[in-house]
Amino acid sequence: MTDIKKDVTILAIESSCDETAASVVVNGRKVLSNVISSQIDIHTLYGGVVPEIASRKHTERITQVIREGLEEAGKTLEDLDAIAVTYGPGLVGPLLIGVSAAKGLSFATGIPLIGVHHIEGHISANYIAEPTLEPPFACLVVSGGHTHLVLVRDYGEYEILGKTQDDAAGEAFDKVAREIGLGYPGGPKIDKASREGNPHAITFPRGKVAGSRYDFSFSGMKSAVLNYLNTSRMKGITVNVPDVAASFQQAVVDVLVSHAGEAIDQYGLKKFALAGGVAANNALRAGMRQMCEEKGAEFFCPPPILCTDNAAMIGSAAYFEYIKGNFSGLDLNAVPGLRLGQR
Repeated sequence: MTDIKKDVTILAIESSCDETAASVVVNGRKVLSNVISSQIDIHTLYGGVVPEIASRKHTERITQVIREGLEEAGKTLEDLDAIAVTYGPGLVGPLLIGVSAAKGLSFATGIPLIGVHHIEGHISANYIAEPTLEPPFACLVVSGGHTHLVLVRDYGEYEILGKTQDDAAGEAFDKVAREIGLGYPGGPKIDKASREGNPHAITFPRGKVAGSRYDFSFSGMKSAVLNYLNTSRMKGITVNVPDVAASFQQAVVDVLVSHAGEAIDQYGLKKFALAGGVAANNALRAGMRQMCEEKGAEFFCPPPILCTDNAAMIGSAAYFEYIKGNFSGLDLNAVPGLRLGQR
């Protein structure tokens, strides 16, 4: 284990999808800056993220975002103990922009480099939101690209209990939102529309995976919504968009909450956390909080700004790699399909 001084200051960079972000984090839990340059307005025009455009925008913004992150924190490169960067999973072009920037800074300054797994970053956002949180606990990571139910045995040590076998929950939200005319990004738009709808107006199936207790499947739910819409249109029935949004959202939330509840019971868990972009969903947060209260488990969830992609969570995860002495070489490369626990 690395000889740790009192404070470890890390500059973190995140560029795995369509946010260019930089943050300065101290000791994995104290955020001095968290700068995020979003591309949502650009990709909304196309109904989803266009990788080539995302890469170009990262290239344009990365240097400025890093500079802003240091300035907001009141730090210079000389104050840093490490430079951290997301190297996977994600879109290969955007990942390469961040990795190249981090490697260039590390090479020029001699500051140690730490490659961070994106999902580990999402889990670690909970350490920022609740500085007293320590493993072991379980975490449900729900985002546009991932749906993982993870047992966090220790810092950086994970056991995947279940994951999606088809669409991620966030991906399903995006597809359904597009079909009912809400547009992109789907998660926040469905969440908002659902407030005006009846979550019990339409019964959509709750997806299950045969022979796998904790795995997820959302493609059937998505197909059920499409079938409902097509049938309504053929019969000339007016579709109540808020009801469709609320009913679909409730179906997704029910599956996520029930899987989490089963894990709490089976493993005797006393702590449960949410993470990822979909963790900002109000119905999911409320449902998970209520379930944890009923089962006597403490519930943790970052604020929305730490649920969506950001660099502060990467700086938090990097700290625990730093204290273990897990540094990366200048041969670090982007790994778009990086699995949780893989180095």
